[in-house]
Amino acid sequence: MPLSEDLRNELAAIAPEADCDRLAELSGLFHVAGSVHLRGRGEVALHLDLVSSAVARRAFALLRAFEVESEIRTYQQHAFGRATRYQLHVEGGVHAYETLHRAGVLDASRRPLAHPPQRVLSRRCCRGAYLRGALLGAGSLSGPRDPHLEIRSAELGGARFLAEVAARQGAVLHVLDRGRHAVAYAKGTESIADALVAAGATDVVLALEESSVLATIRADANRLANADHANLVRTSRAAHVQLEAVRRLDLDALPDDLRELASLRLRHPTASIADLARRCRPPLTKASAYRRLLRLQELAR
Repeated sequence: MPLSEDLRNELAAIAPEADCDRLAELSGLFHVAGSVHLRGRGEVALHLDLVSSAVARRAFALLRAFEVESEIRTYQQHAFGRATRYQLHVEGGVHAYETLHRAGVLDASRRPLAHPPQRVLSRRCCRGAYLRGALLGAGSLSGPRDPHLEIRSAELGGARFLAEVAARQGAVLHVLDRGRHAVAYAKGTESIADALVAAGATDVVLALEESSVLATIRADANRLANADHANLVRTSRAAHVQLEAVRRLDLDALPDDLRELASLRLRHPTASIADLARRCRPPLTKASAYRRLLRLQELAR
């Protein structure tokens, strides 16, 4: 999915300047793509399961910024083309537990939290960073035709929390329970753009909007071309009927006003009625020329 890869690469290139943003982004990553393993005696180990090397490097850099040791490992999926996935392992330790507690991943007793506390998302920049982490960890984007954005969550509550965070940033995400997992999703360029802008993915938004504009232009051009073709067909058929009628008449026996228009139709068999009206001397309105052509057709019948 090229758009998903573009989205992850752009988000992974954003470097948070404040520690609160780094903690919020870590929180988003661990809540959608993390798991906690009990090791006994109050010890736990954590790891992230990620689809992209760029996201794995980003998570590694975020942890390293807080001097938390981690290790990147790779494995191949058993399905879907045996794609390579990346795992980032955090073995634990007092400093690691403290950092993940600050990020709202673990509580004070080292138990996993369903979602981060309010202190982690108190600022607008932190909420944007949390959405960015969630998109990096479990986001996908399809398009540009009929674009669809979704963030996968293990629990329905997690998807609803993502929708609440997005709403506070001015974006609308809907929630869907798929049985084994849930998703927070958006459809349509405008709704997706709101969510991506909140997370900082402006380049992908511009690409989506450009594709939407081009699709609209192509649709308008096709519609106009079809309308022009239909008009040409109607004009051609009407001109053929008028020409056949004029050929059955004796032009010398016609009144002057009808004779002029009949002669013009013979000399210009493919011209439109408006064109014939302009060629008359003096020029006629299109309606007047149309009425005279109808009189010629009646005389021919």
